[in-house]
Amino acid sequence: MHDHAEESVTVTGSGTELLDSAVAHVVRETGASVAMLYLQSEHDGTLHLAVLIGVPAQLAAPWTRVPLSAPIPVADAVRLRCLIWLGSQEELARRYPRPALVLPYQFAMGAAPIRTGTTDRGGLVLLWPGSHSSQLSAAERAAMLGGCHGIGMLLQQAEGSDYPVRPGSQPRVLLPPDPPRPEPSEAAAAAEFLHRLPGGSCALALDGRVTYLNEAAADLLGAGAGEVLGTLPWVSLPWLNNPVVEDYYRAAVIGRQQTSFTVLRPPDRWLAFHLFPSATGISVRILPTPRPGPANAPPPRLPPTSDVPSRATALYHLMHLAATLTEAVGTQDVIGLAGDQLMPAFRIQTLVVMTSTEGRLRVEGRRGTHPALMDRFDGAPLTSATPAAHVLTTGIPDFYPTFTELERAYPSAGLRKAVSACAFLPLIVSGHPVGSLVLAYDQPHPFDPEERALLTSIAGLLAQALDRARLYDTKDRLARSLQAHLLPQTLPRVDGLDVAARYLPSTRGMGIGGDFYDLIRLDATTAAAAIGDVQGHNENAAALMGQVRTAVHASAGAPPDEVLARTNRLLTDLDPGLFTSCLYIHLDLAGHSARMATAGHPPPLLRQPDGQTEVLDLPPGLLLGIDPASRYPTTDVPLPPGAALALFTDGLVEAPGVAFDDAAAELAAHFALALDQDMESVADTLVRYAKRATPGTDDIALLLINALRPDS
Repeated sequence: MHDHAEESVTVTGSGTELLDSAVAHVVRETGASVAMLYLQSEHDGTLHLAVLIGVPAQLAAPWTRVPLSAPIPVADAVRLRCLIWLGSQEELARRYPRPALVLPYQFAMGAAPIRTGTTDRGGLVLLWPGSHSSQLSAAERAAMLGGCHGIGMLLQQAEGSDYPVRPGSQPRVLLPPDPPRPEPSEAAAAAEFLHRLPGGSCALALDGRVTYLNEAAADLLGAGAGEVLGTLPWVSLPWLNNPVVEDYYRAAVIGRQQTSFTVLRPPDRWLAFHLFPSATGISVRILPTPRPGPANAPPPRLPPTSDVPSRATALYHLMHLAATLTEAVGTQDVIGLAGDQLMPAFRIQTLVVMTSTEGRLRVEGRRGTHPALMDRFDGAPLTSATPAAHVLTTGIPDFYPTFTELERAYPSAGLRKAVSACAFLPLIVSGHPVGSLVLAYDQPHPFDPEERALLTSIAGLLAQALDRARLYDTKDRLARSLQAHLLPQTLPRVDGLDVAARYLPSTRGMGIGGDFYDLIRLDATTAAAAIGDVQGHNENAAALMGQVRTAVHASAGAPPDEVLARTNRLLTDLDPGLFTSCLYIHLDLAGHSARMATAGHPPPLLRQPDGQTEVLDLPPGLLLGIDPASRYPTTDVPLPPGAALALFTDGLVEAPGVAFDDAAAELAAHFALALDQDMESVADTLVRYAKRATPGTDDIALLLINALRPDS
């Protein structure tokens, strides 16, 4: 076994030279335009890009190190030990949305494992131009698999000779073969040929740098040859510093297809660029062109190739969507965020998400101008003749540029002509369709291949977010049920007391915490009140909260310090790894007094019969569950008829940038103003205040106790 440091060094010599030659041979035999050879690390199984042919290293940078668990074709090929074929960019987007977002270009791809016997050694990725057939021919398949077998044998032989080939920190980038040097007479004829052509000519290396520029091209670009040669044109020429320009270059290099665009050279000269890629670089023709559009139209920006936003703009929106969806929690949150991001960015009028439940379609959510578009299919069986059901069961997207085409495909579905074009996209999780994304437009909408792949990628991202959200929803329902059963359903009736309680879960996260409250009737003239907060917001916190409540109930009636001490010893014996705050109060109704002790919990508010309100100053005690020998000092407080106590957890007052003492004083002021209200009304008043004053990121528990006057 080799250590990790050893694998960070590329071994030079005959082994790597033979390996380079073998990869180049596979490229020639298959007709591929790009090759990426991955070697598997012995340290952690990660795939490292070792050899790269056909594109510059910076284009492969996102995939120089690929975990076997990554949703990437080469990882699947190695892990599943089979050849993965993706005949179009649309198919790549459907099966692998993440890489499709970064490579929204037209090409075909194959990925195959490299093995010897039972040993996994790596994988080979080949790319073909976008003009390639959507099918891999038998000869290409045989050449690719044969090449992988030969590479595997080379790796095995190198290892057996004690000169194993290890992946380096950077891939070896093999340069394309030098073109044959022309004879002097041929070079002169070629130069004369270019001189006679209208417009300008230049050449780019595969990495985008200018390697040749004739005088006509320099004149059109408005720069001398010395300013441009050896540079990236979108760097050296500020008016070409547009993400779409670089994107057209990437499309030419990766897709190996001619591409063209028009751009304005300030102040008023329009130029058309035509890119002709090959294995050695890109030939560029530059021609003056009339201003696009009507003469009275405003100056256009660099025009995209379709109604969909430019790739750079679309990628920005998609990355923003991906980042936004990581913050989403529930299903409706995901659908709402997706609608907010996608509909304006991609000019979509209606968005509907449908899933399957017990073999039937179900509308999970909808946004837009025709939100009820698919409602008539809500509850329809998956066997019904509807486009949403077809996409969900097959996992294959459907695009209908006009309503007529949609109606022709599903004549018996009874579809409403509420929209002019539709896309039905499968929501796929772990290779299985779990729902359908319906996108509708109010105008006929031609879906070109790039847009189809882009929308399919969007559906892939949304499916993964919805899968996480549904898991959250399931946990949240379980958590709320658990919380509801652990907290008291109703407070006991105690003669001489007016009481009210509230519990509000946080607005973000699991929706369950360890906040609790309790009122316990001891006898005709005594009662106990408790409130506390278990550290954390999960099922463990809620379960521990139930144990704390049980311990308090078992000790109720004893002095407050003894109740907290017993509960503390129980928690330290359990050693749950969580700490708990708790305030316990013994109420003596006949003696009009309250004896209380706190274990690290915020002190209560005391409102006197005349409305004067204060935050009680209690001697602090250590949180429960830390030290089994902790002691909890008690405090006796008069509680005359008409006085009231407010017990609360910190979620009721804590806000960023606000000191706890200031927040508690503000809460006391609101408590004082509600002097003439019953406790249920006061509880509503304080909750409304908390919703305005706090961010809602923590649970809130509130228990109000009013000692009634004899005439009440």
